[in-house]
Amino acid sequence: MTTNSHPAPAIADQLVLVTGASRGLGAEIARAFLRQGASVIVNYLNNAEAAARLADGAPDRAMAVQADVCDPAALEALAAKAQARFGRPISTVVNNALPSFSFNGDARPHADTLSWEHLHQQFEGIVRGALNTTQAALPGMRALGFGRIINIGTNLVQNPVVPYHDYTAAKAALLAFTRTLSQDLGPDGITVNMLSGGLLRTTDASAATPEAVFDYIAANTPLRRVTTPREFAEAVLFFASPWSRAVTGQNLVVDGGLVKN
Repeated sequence: MTTNSHPAPAIADQLVLVTGASRGLGAEIARAFLRQGASVIVNYLNNAEAAARLADGAPDRAMAVQADVCDPAALEALAAKAQARFGRPISTVVNNALPSFSFNGDARPHADTLSWEHLHQQFEGIVRGALNTTQAALPGMRALGFGRIINIGTNLVQNPVVPYHDYTAAKAALLAFTRTLSQDLGPDGITVNMLSGGLLRTTDASAATPEAVFDYIAANTPLRRVTTPREFAEAVLFFASPWSRAVTGQNLVVDGGLVKN
């Protein structure tokens, strides 16, 4: 067991894995880290072209790697590729990958049509995915005596204004997992935190959201606007930065003040 006595490295000195980074919020998070000088693994499942395009924007510091977060062996191979390419292990993981999902309140499963299969699909991608990435990166983080695990949540856990049962239950489980991991990994110099967003304007997942919902959210938010993916992505940087070195097990809600956590 190590103690967290080493100075936390700057973001520019970190090797960051962002899951589901070929598009949407994941791509914005990858770009935010690249703007700060970090080296970034752009993980994707299907969209090789978009992932390669993003990585090609910083060829010395970015690498696109296909891996299904539900497959532990694929993530172990990803970690090995990353270390071989950059000469150091992954130090920072952003668990952003999302199973296929559309924020369309009219099409969601209701209480009488919700199935365990709906729930299982979300738990597989969200909770199992975070478990697999954590375990793939853990040996390298322990060797460094430093690690940052950053999970992406939702403010629907605090304020289920639209009852997306499957998605919200999985994110709530991820919040609990964030807290238990922080307790377990803190002695190794590894922090585990969550950022929870609301509706973002706009990602692939929110593309089906009616304009009236965006207007409603904006009208009820102190900042009177809907948070953008870039704004959310830049808040992720805090938990990777040296400024958060004494913060772990926390959930930061980034939604313009709609939900007070």
